[in-house]
Amino acid sequence: MVKIHLSRLMGERKLKISDLARETGLNRGTITRLYHETAERVELDVIEKLCDYFQCEIADLLEIEK
Repeated sequence: MVKIHLSRLMGERKLKISDLARETGLNRGTITRLYHETAERVELDVIEKLCDYFQCEIADLLEIEK
């Protein structure tokens, strides 16, 4: 199972989904699915934009849980 740490990253910066969507240009629905960890798949450009925005590595955003 893949764990998505978007809610933690956003919480640390006190960001709302709408703030992140506006600042990154990403679709609000995409961010919502990632935030609630209900996304079935994620485009690589979305991961790249999030990592650029949060200035983090992919491993800070995504983790594989066994």
